Amino acid sequence: MTKKRNWWSILLIVSLIGILFTGCSTNNTTNTPNATAESTAPAESAAPEASAPAADAPVDGGTLVMSTFSDIVNINPLLIGDTSSGDIANFVFAQIYDLDRAGNVTAEPWSLAAELPEISADGLTYTVKLKDTIKWSDGQPITADDVVYTIETAKNPETGSPLISQYDKVKTVEKVDDHTVKFTMNQVYAPFLYALCQAIVPAHVLKDVAPKEMQTNPYGTDPSKTVTSGPWKWTAWKQGESHTLDANPDYWGEVKPHISQLVYKIYADQNTEVQAILKGDTDHISAIPVTQVEAAKADGDIAIIQKPGAQYEYLGFNFDASNFKDKYGLFEGQKTRQAIAHALNRQGMVDNILKGVGALMNAPFLPDTWADPGDAAVNYDYNAETAKQLLAEDGWVAGSDKILTKDGHRFSFELQYNAGNSRREQIAAVIQQNLKDVGIEVTPKAIDFASWIDQNVTPGKFQAVLLAWSLNNPDPDAESIYSSKYFPPAGQNAGWYKNEKLDQLWVDGYSTVDQEKRKEIYKEVGKEISTDLPYVFLYQYGQAIGTGPRVHWAEEDAPEPSLAYGQFFHAIKWWVTD
Repeated sequence: MTKKRNWWSILLIVSLIGILFTGCSTNNTTNTPNATAESTAPAESAAPEASAPAADAPVDGGTLVMSTFSDIVNINPLLIGDTSSGDIANFVFAQIYDLDRAGNVTAEPWSLAAELPEISADGLTYTVKLKDTIKWSDGQPITADDVVYTIETAKNPETGSPLISQYDKVKTVEKVDDHTVKFTMNQVYAPFLYALCQAIVPAHVLKDVAPKEMQTNPYGTDPSKTVTSGPWKWTAWKQGESHTLDANPDYWGEVKPHISQLVYKIYADQNTEVQAILKGDTDHISAIPVTQVEAAKADGDIAIIQKPGAQYEYLGFNFDASNFKDKYGLFEGQKTRQAIAHALNRQGMVDNILKGVGALMNAPFLPDTWADPGDAAVNYDYNAETAKQLLAEDGWVAGSDKILTKDGHRFSFELQYNAGNSRREQIAAVIQQNLKDVGIEVTPKAIDFASWIDQNVTPGKFQAVLLAWSLNNPDPDAESIYSSKYFPPAGQNAGWYKNEKLDQLWVDGYSTVDQEKRKEIYKEVGKEISTDLPYVFLYQYGQAIGTGPRVHWAEEDAPEPSLAYGQFFHAIKWWVTD
């Protein structure tokens, strides 16, 4: 799974960089729009060629069975930071605005807003008009009060919301009338329109919850206490087994869902997921491992959509010494981090594990997007001798067991990743061997995704992680991930990385509206971040989406891998047949 970087939230990844949010169903984190991991908007694209053909006219009713190999953490829109949670939320919550296939912000029939916002000439005021027909699943109207409450709560550091970085530039959010909200910014914030592609929470349910108690409140973890706003309602959760979502009979949207029930099954791993769809036990899988794509294609009943997405994988370092033995941080030396980058055979990972479906990355901006810094970013070729030289220059000396030591400390660390992810299991093994070749001992550790995110990643309690960001929108701002303003628990900089130059460059980037000027700033970001390396950026990758013969959509409603949660693009219009 990926973390959602609520800016590319994590994670889905092609032109969005964020991530983070979301979201992809391979256990990524997602980025908030403010922490967008992808740096450029996706290019205009038609529906994928491999889309399943429509079967006559849409029919109402039936059950769509989907799969994942990781359970949710929390579907409260204020707290979502993983893709499984984002998957469920995608069906049960409406957003203020949505993205079209090309990544443009739009007011859809299922969006809460009636039209695109009115933006002042100075870019400091956004006025949003809500539809007057929208309502919560308990029948209460959705009003400006709910939007105001959501934004103010997200901004409050005591909430611990990953959304804080996209809303802390909001000076005031005011109710003009029941269906009009006015946002006044502290400064120009270029990605803010994307930040409005956000689900909100019901003020009448949560207004008396103290922000510091939001994390433990049952809203978002108990279906019976989670009032929602989308076309389906969350009606049951069997932990570790499945989620059930039923069509909301009182749904306010002018476009109603055709499918009566969604079942989200949780399997032990990706390989078991694939077997389930091959046997017809499920109808939809969001991420077929590359090693099994050909087998899935060989089954003529399964439609496959495969192309690079809005996700990128990384090896993340932790700079908080308290996570290490004797509080001796192993990754403090810049040359040490550069040595690790040289020691990793990234191209071999793409060729042999991803089967070529991926692209090397040197900075947190997707290849071929407008913010891609190109040659300005440092490229680390696979070179063990260069790695050894840099490690020696940084003071590391081989011990009697050939493992490097410095100041009496062995270069040995734990690399965490999520259990059930076959790709990461293989990548972790490559990292272990590559680093052993240069004198570094790595102990891979697979952990259940939900507990890992909650107990290790979010609070920043690890030594190193193998993870991905799934980008929720096309803007390249990644301040929420890399700025020292956003250390845990109030931000997504889980590795406790600090670089004052980069802190300022992120501000410069989002404070500039002109895209050509922003491009130059992100080129400087690419140069600095690839030199200093809070992460070793590995690759952008794609996830093969597979659907069984019962699932149908019109061509314009086919899944779109380049978008966050694009595996469910326009699912409200899909239908199933027996």
